[in-house]
Amino acid sequence: MDDRQLENLRNPPAERLAINACADVQAEQILCRTVGRAQTAAFLAETLPQSQVGCHFLDLYPADDARELTQNFPNLHIHCSPDLPEGEVDLFVLPVARGGEAELTREFLQQGYDRLKIGGMLIATSDNRKDVWLHHEIDKLGKNIDRTPKRHGVTYRMKKLKPLKRLRDFTAEFVFRDGDNLVQAVSRPGVFSHRRLDLGARALMEVMQIHSGEHVLDIGCGAGTVGLAAGLRAADVQVHAIDSNARAVQCAHAGAHLNGLSGFTTGLTADGDLHDEDLDRSGTFDVAVANPPYFSHFQIAEIFLQTARRGLKPGGRLYLVTKHPEWAVARTEQLFTDVIEQDVRGYTVITGIQA
Repeated sequence: MDDRQLENLRNPPAERLAINACADVQAEQILCRTVGRAQTAAFLAETLPQSQVGCHFLDLYPADDARELTQNFPNLHIHCSPDLPEGEVDLFVLPVARGGEAELTREFLQQGYDRLKIGGMLIATSDNRKDVWLHHEIDKLGKNIDRTPKRHGVTYRMKKLKPLKRLRDFTAEFVFRDGDNLVQAVSRPGVFSHRRLDLGARALMEVMQIHSGEHVLDIGCGAGTVGLAAGLRAADVQVHAIDSNARAVQCAHAGAHLNGLSGFTTGLTADGDLHDEDLDRSGTFDVAVANPPYFSHFQIAEIFLQTARRGLKPGGRLYLVTKHPEWAVARTEQLFTDVIEQDVRGYTVITGIQA
């Protein structure tokens, strides 16, 4: 284990509880979720070197980070995919942080329990000492719950005695209007703006101009709503939608299918890579649209802007929506020309031209 690297990382309370709960377990096939960087999975891979341990992420950025941090463990496998990897396991570990997305937790709790062999063990932890919600959700799976209060939260253990009666599908479809078009979209828990159209995306759509035959790059596409609307705006529009969230890419692809958009492609990337199979699409786009998140001290917004700059051809147009225009406008002016800001629906939409 690379102790120096791992010790430099903050280990969230729910993850620490999961590590402590796994101190005495024995299992050959193990699957973990994480609220950190796979610390529990790394602990299990180290203490059980003959076991095969998997750790699942939805987002490629923390998955790549965890893969680098745990690269010395040949028995630890990092997965980034829309759903938990298939295959039976003896142990499923689910740390849950206070304030996490409830529907996403429900889905992974269900999926993880479904992956367990009969007789396999579920270990779930919450950093909420007064937790009732997670207890109730586990209780839906079976009544043989061992609840252990801890100083920083609660640990739950349950042995799988029988299979689930059914797997609930949490996928949602919704429809929104863009001009004369009715756009169909698909979303899942863990995807930005699940079940609804984000107002920032709506503001972006009201400003963006899309012309026949143009190539559009949707950066951080989420469920793909902006890219889907762009693809329906005019004839022969080609859209390439990218995101670091595996479910977002899956949902954008599904939305394209619902709307009959044959010229819609997707890519999973954490750094704005613009390779589509073996083709580098840098410098080929007429339009780039972006709705960056507000966390990470603008680091992700910087990736979005650099991706737009790399992707647009000379004269190409950037449309970026934000609620924090000071940094975004100043940085866009450093990278693009003819920068304009417009106030729309409580957001600022920034446009710029590739030199």
